[in-house]
Amino acid sequence: MEIDVVTLSRLQFAMTAMYHFLFVPLTLGLSVLVAIMETVYVMTGRPIWRQMTKFWGTLFGINFVLGVATGITMEFQFGMNWSYYSHYVGDVFGAPLAIEGLMAFFLEATFVGLFFFGWDKLSRVQHLLVAWLVAIGSNFSALWILIANGWMQNPVGAVFNPDTMRMEMTSFFEVMFNEVAQAKFVHTVSAGYVTAAVFVLGVSAWYLIKGRHIGLAKRSITVASAFGLASALSVVVLGDESGYSATHTQKMKLAAIEAMWETHDAPAPFTAIGFPDQEARETHYAVEIPWVMGLIGTRSLNTEIPGINELEAISEDRIRSGIIAYDALMQIRAERGAVPQDVRDRFEDHGGDLGYALLLKRYTDDPRTATEEQILQAAEDTVPTVWPLFWAFRIMVGLGFLFVATMAYFFWRSSFRGQTYPRWALWGAVFIIPAPWIAAEMGWFVAEFGRQPWTVDGVLPTAMSVSHLSVADLLITLAGFVAFYSVLFVIEMGLMLKYIRKGPFMDVEETEAWEARHEHRLRTHDGKGPFAPNPAE
Repeated sequence: MEIDVVTLSRLQFAMTAMYHFLFVPLTLGLSVLVAIMETVYVMTGRPIWRQMTKFWGTLFGINFVLGVATGITMEFQFGMNWSYYSHYVGDVFGAPLAIEGLMAFFLEATFVGLFFFGWDKLSRVQHLLVAWLVAIGSNFSALWILIANGWMQNPVGAVFNPDTMRMEMTSFFEVMFNEVAQAKFVHTVSAGYVTAAVFVLGVSAWYLIKGRHIGLAKRSITVASAFGLASALSVVVLGDESGYSATHTQKMKLAAIEAMWETHDAPAPFTAIGFPDQEARETHYAVEIPWVMGLIGTRSLNTEIPGINELEAISEDRIRSGIIAYDALMQIRAERGAVPQDVRDRFEDHGGDLGYALLLKRYTDDPRTATEEQILQAAEDTVPTVWPLFWAFRIMVGLGFLFVATMAYFFWRSSFRGQTYPRWALWGAVFIIPAPWIAAEMGWFVAEFGRQPWTVDGVLPTAMSVSHLSVADLLITLAGFVAFYSVLFVIEMGLMLKYIRKGPFMDVEETEAWEARHEHRLRTHDGKGPFAPNPAE
């Protein structure tokens, strides 16, 4: 792999983004689970649910703080490493990010403080409202960030202005309700819920194995398994929605995920396993399931899904059309105010393909002088590297079905087997704790790597988006980020493990006294008598 400014900029942003996303899904899911637990506490008045809320809330707080610290770095990178991208599409991309800061981040940041320090200053209902506002703020934050990211995948509601040389928003409504953004939001949030459910399930299972905090662990498993089962099923269903959306918004990404080299007669099969060979343009030892891809991708039996080779040929045609648009754009810039109408008409007719002409900037300063060989190479560049996408997608899907099975099993044991769990199942729950993070990172890899060679799909190539930095600048900052983030990771893991080992340390006496009185009531049916526990003791 060539080590240049573009490659290092991509590597640095990928590292910071994927590291940041280690914290995001747990924040999304734990915020809701904690709010659910506090809701049960307010409805029942049982102190153990307050203890559960505080314990899992402590782990949420550790994760939240480090997530914020790593997320801020990404915001700065748009200006530092991707300045031309910020200039070119900042009028569109910046709006959702600004709203995220004003509407979502300030909301959750404000109420996080009230959540942790307001237990003795707010009433039960007021504190419950705070807990739900934290959860809503966290999810709103994800919404606006994914609206911005969804626009990069499917740039609707904006046009390129040849006079300002920038993308300009034409419809905020289209940007906000972009089908890719909405599908990504619900899919990503559901994945976060699964992550938190698996985390709570695994930690609680460890407590049962060790014979500690039995009451808290069993209740936590019950909540996590019910919440996780609904979330895991949602991830599968909403992932199908994302696949359907990609059929008409990101056809090359879908074809690469499937290693579908040729257009298949409808309905297309799903390749369960195989070994893609990009040079030979074939998949060796492919095991196909008939009709499944056609049904997922088109929801019909008679609609074709174009293959990579056909899409590459379409890209070549769009590059040639884009060269015409680029020529008209250069005339508009040269003429300034006195631009002939036929030139503007020509740009209007071919302007949608301008981004494809910009792919030639890797090979020539002026796309109009591109050779046939360069045009063919630029068309080939529109095909991402297939085998990492192929396998990352299948790892993600396989883990998704594992979560459905795991949550269904524990939900069944919690609901119909008296909250009894075999030791092997408990150890299994502990061992799969890292799995949701692996699935989430694979999902983001598919989403972002599959968009290459575009920063904004079909509009701005990645190679044009970077700042004018040196390789040395990027190597130094990359090394700094790796070192700094490694320290943060050690701190995160150390704090999380410390408080997991410590267990629920707040409200212990109150909870134990209430539970003792409750057990006595169950035995005597009155809660009175000479052997009833004394609350004062």
